[in-house]
Amino acid sequence: MAGHSKWSNIKHKKAKADEQRGKIFTKVGREIYVAAKEGGPDPEANARLKAAIQKAKEVNMPNDNIMRNIQKATGGGETENYEEAVYEGYGPGGVAILLNIMTDNRNRTASEIRYLFSRNGGNLGETGCVAWMFDNKGVINIELVQGLDQEELMLEAIEAGAEDITFDDEVAEIVTEPEDFEAVKQALSAAGFKIQTAEYTKLPQSSIDISDPEQAKQVLNLMNLLEDHDDVQDVYANFDIPDELIEQLG
Repeated sequence: MAGHSKWSNIKHKKAKADEQRGKIFTKVGREIYVAAKEGGPDPEANARLKAAIQKAKEVNMPNDNIMRNIQKATGGGETENYEEAVYEGYGPGGVAILLNIMTDNRNRTASEIRYLFSRNGGNLGETGCVAWMFDNKGVINIELVQGLDQEELMLEAIEAGAEDITFDDEVAEIVTEPEDFEAVKQALSAAGFKIQTAEYTKLPQSSIDISDPEQAKQVLNLMNLLEDHDDVQDVYANFDIPDELIEQLG
């Protein structure tokens, strides 16, 4: 769990820089497009679209952009042809890495992802080589504002159906089964807790400790390069790097 929490914090800080470049808008817009094309334009009847719209709001995507992608997907304008795929591989130190891909050219994307792995101490693997190490979950981060009652938060979360809750200095991370995600999120919001992020994700069943500075640098560099790739929607990994080493590496 620690590896997910740390990478999520890094990723969400990084998203602010991506937002300024417009990269995050492209990725979220693509997710909205595919979700609407597959499940229809009504977010109340399409859980994937609802989650994608929530993600768009979290990164301050304008409503016009959201609606444009939904309309494109449902015949209201130009259409695009994205193919979804899952890529799996290993990073430095044997770290398991799982990628959700959306591409209009699978051959190009596979070649580019393979290159990123091979040039940064890893290798792209066969289908199924690491997917079994990850479970589908919902994760909700609650900002630990001054005066927040952690015991009350824990009770509210568990009563609403949360599976686990952990605390660090800044946020509480609440884990749910996918089918309980919306109910827990709505209950916490109704109880007045400030939701920082909420997403469907994949959590590793166990983590690999990375304490060597050079290896940690390689892992984080590969993760950042994969996150930056235009066709990569999500990156999941099972590393656990100590907080002080992450701060040291910047």
